[in-house]
Amino acid sequence: MKQLKIIRIGLFALFFFIGKMNAQYKKVITVSQDGSADFTSIQAALNSLSDSASSPRTIFIKKGIYREKIYIEKPLIILKGEGKEATQLVFSIARDEWRCGHTDDWGVATINIGSSDITLVDLSVINEYGKVNPVRTIWCAADTTSPNKMKKIPIDGHQMAVRVMNMATRFRALGCRFLSFGGDTMSPWEIYNGMWYFKNCVFEGGVDLYCPRGWAWAEDCTFTATSGSAAIWHDGSGNRDAKSVFLRCRFAGYDGFMLGRYHREAQFFLLSCEFEANMKNTPIYLVPTATPIVWGERIYFFDCKRVGAQDFNWYSNNLPVSLNPNQLNLRWVFGNRWFPEKI
Repeated sequence: MKQLKIIRIGLFALFFFIGKMNAQYKKVITVSQDGSADFTSIQAALNSLSDSASSPRTIFIKKGIYREKIYIEKPLIILKGEGKEATQLVFSIARDEWRCGHTDDWGVATINIGSSDITLVDLSVINEYGKVNPVRTIWCAADTTSPNKMKKIPIDGHQMAVRVMNMATRFRALGCRFLSFGGDTMSPWEIYNGMWYFKNCVFEGGVDLYCPRGWAWAEDCTFTATSGSAAIWHDGSGNRDAKSVFLRCRFAGYDGFMLGRYHREAQFFLLSCEFEANMKNTPIYLVPTATPIVWGERIYFFDCKRVGAQDFNWYSNNLPVSLNPNQLNLRWVFGNRWFPEKI
């Protein structure tokens, strides 16, 4: 009887411990700058999480402007704000300067993602370098273009709000805003396994402001080009099936902005999209490159139009005959590898 009692007490303690751990695991961590939450910084909240998980962990970020560079190195994390105007993650960094003292891009953006299954919801991510800095000339150890290693850092160069790297994949954003004052605002780069999903998001920046590699889906999003020779770009060189898809997206920008370009293997699908009337009459174009383009020009449109202006012929319907527009959905893009609509 005594042994049975000990066993029962042990089992009770075990179940109590498991229940407590489960409750702690499911807890939503909160961040607020006024000290009323679990943490006052987003990075501190991220650092508190375990290195591995079997289901998503949520960090709720209360309204405010959080001026910090973020590193996400743990999987299955949701960063959720109170709205893209209310919760803003802001940092100032130029890739041109960063690479003077670093051999790779880890740390080059406002949010640096090196792990898979990351979700951003209802917040803004801003790289404000081009807004708060003048053109500068700095000593650059890695510069090979000048004998004295002095490098000019422009205000409209590479300025990433988000950089995904280190073979991370399955990144998604819902109801977010991504802003920079230079190029490559949104840069999820993984050509072999990269899968990216965006819904109801706003993108703003310079050349190649949206430049995914691999498989990408953007739905009901707005893209605004403030400068540069193209708004969108794609690299699908890792797999012939890789593609960048835009569904019911809107494109705007400065007078004469150009829609897109590529200089690696690419595949674009624009479905039921709208273009502002001031878009230049220039198709998505191939930049002169030494990289062979083996799979040819693969740029497809369906049911696209200019707003309040006559349409251009180059975005007339041209889907391959084998593709039914009604079948161009998330499963067609990602197969059975990922179901990003499920949170």
